[in-house]
Amino acid sequence: MTPDEILAQHARASARRRPLEGQWQDCYDVALPAPNAAPLFDATAADAAEQLAASLLAELVPPWSRWFGLAPARKVADSAAAQDVAKALEEAAETLQGHLDRSNFGLEVHQAFLDLVVTGTGLLLVEEAPVGEASALRFSAVPMRDAVLEEGVSGRLDTVFRSMRLTAAEIKARWPAAMIEERRRGEDETPPKLRVVEAAWPDPRHGHRLAVVVEEEDGTPRLLAEGRFAESPFIAFRWLKVPGETYGRGPVAKALPDIRTANKVVELVLKNASIAATGIWQAEDDGVLNPATVRLVPGAIIPKAPGSSGLTPLAAPGNFDVSQLVLTDLRTRIRGALLADRIAQSEKAGMTATEVLERSAQSARLLGATYGRLQAELLTPLVARCLAVLRRRGEIPALLPDGREARLTYASPLARVQARADAADTLLFLQAAATLGPEARATLDAPAAARWLARTLGAPPEILRPADATPAQPQTQE
Repeated sequence: MTPDEILAQHARASARRRPLEGQWQDCYDVALPAPNAAPLFDATAADAAEQLAASLLAELVPPWSRWFGLAPARKVADSAAAQDVAKALEEAAETLQGHLDRSNFGLEVHQAFLDLVVTGTGLLLVEEAPVGEASALRFSAVPMRDAVLEEGVSGRLDTVFRSMRLTAAEIKARWPAAMIEERRRGEDETPPKLRVVEAAWPDPRHGHRLAVVVEEEDGTPRLLAEGRFAESPFIAFRWLKVPGETYGRGPVAKALPDIRTANKVVELVLKNASIAATGIWQAEDDGVLNPATVRLVPGAIIPKAPGSSGLTPLAAPGNFDVSQLVLTDLRTRIRGALLADRIAQSEKAGMTATEVLERSAQSARLLGATYGRLQAELLTPLVARCLAVLRRRGEIPALLPDGREARLTYASPLARVQARADAADTLLFLQAAATLGPEARATLDAPAAARWLARTLGAPPEILRPADATPAQPQTQE
């Protein structure tokens, strides 16, 4: 596309997004309020939104452990060759994990999760870091106010526009090869900020293309930079998608009516508390007492004329205790909509293994549809993009997690819930079969069962013997 075509398509996509911007701002005002936003009297939604974003980080991509793995896509007949393939894939996964640990991944993906919770859509930019930095990967959470997205034929948000305003110096710092000239100005004159639009879209012949267009001071669009990528550097993902819509819907938007009502109830409670503390008073205009100058402070002496009632308190209009019942119900619904009490760590002490498993299963049921969408739109493209960067640098072999060369597996706490349930069912069957007698036990392949449990529970392959190795003989004591 030419620079004019890119700006025109960006304008059309921005016009389609504009009806959502008002609701997004309302959600930000109650969940992530800006310093200059309207007063917020109830912080239930803000606290629950932060807890949900932190829970997503811990359950999907925990920074302190490996949440993904690479496995051979096909079974290799030769056991030695299979061991070599598995070892190579494990080393590639370890290399990627090392780069993620040394990068700013945890910080930026958490910010993207905050956008996901509030607006229902998040956007993460994955770039290759300059040579010499600690990690080959650099991540940026792109605010949704700067991004315009379009859905492709595959149903994914594969066309991304990012609009920024940068000075000529900032443009040169970000794209050193860009040809940009800055007009000479006085020492006290602030350099203008030019509109820059970064566009990425799929190309059937080259994977993905990227172009950067700048609007000169006279309004003329010009191409600053362009490139081609095997995997798109922009990764857009959604919380919930309604058929026919492009952007996602977040849990804050669902709870917005309750959040507004709770905020108003707390405001009224505070006003009622102020009246209860200071009271409402009336006084006769007897020429002695001037109500405008009376100060209700401890130790004050208020004059009054003989025979007049002076300053008299008015009775409160009614009892406002019912507001606490309404507020408790509203806060419970808000926290339930934002899953604050359902996937967060339980404070109950002494939970049994069954209770922990049941709580984990409940979290998996609540996030089932959302997790499947995040796995398809965030986790898989993220790992593929990171592997493409490391493969181009020569740090890992030329492998693709496309199901033909290597298979991508997930080992996050949320992904392990189903694996633990499958393992529990298998162990229950093995225990039942063992009670049926020697003939039933003879039908079981204990080494195969152990290997299946190892794969299901994510055990490292180093602790397993090769399949054709001679089993170790049990030691007997004299």
